[in-house]
Amino acid sequence: MSYFVDKYLKIKCNDEMIIFDLGSQDINGSYRSLFSSPAWKYSGLDVSPGKNVDIVIPDAYSWKNIHSDIADVFISGQTFEHIEYIWLTMREIFRVLKPGGLCCIIAPSSGVEHKYPTDCWRIYPDGFKALAKYAGLEVIEVFTQWENENYSDGSNLWHDSVLIGKKTGKNSLEYR
Repeated sequence: MSYFVDKYLKIKCNDEMIIFDLGSQDINGSYRSLFSSPAWKYSGLDVSPGKNVDIVIPDAYSWKNIHSDIADVFISGQTFEHIEYIWLTMREIFRVLKPGGLCCIIAPSSGVEHKYPTDCWRIYPDGFKALAKYAGLEVIEVFTQWENENYSDGSNLWHDSVLIGKKTGKNSLEYR
């Protein structure tokens, strides 16, 4: 996620932006500190209330309490493997992003099963490309971290895949 912030957002540190983080509950840490620019408004989204959750979304596939075309940036890290119908969630990400908005989704491509409460997926670059295509997002960059980065916390075992996408085209339809 630091890579995404440095490469795509650092130049916008003085621009007012709304940033949503799906799966934000602080279980093993949070991305909030990466989005601490005074001009940015970070909001954590999760299906359960908890630490670092600003907005509870009662349904992972239909976020009726969040307006369409509202977010400049949408992030999610280490959450997609726990969502049963990730393609429906991708459609919601598309819906809430403003045209021109960016997303960064990180999910493991390997690693041990770790239910919270389910563990459904490991995602490769082609899988992220397919999800982006289904949702209507333009793929800007997609890759898997295959090399060991010598993380001290054992994170290398996950070989995270990263999707950086952009919403192009028309606005989303608002819920009625």
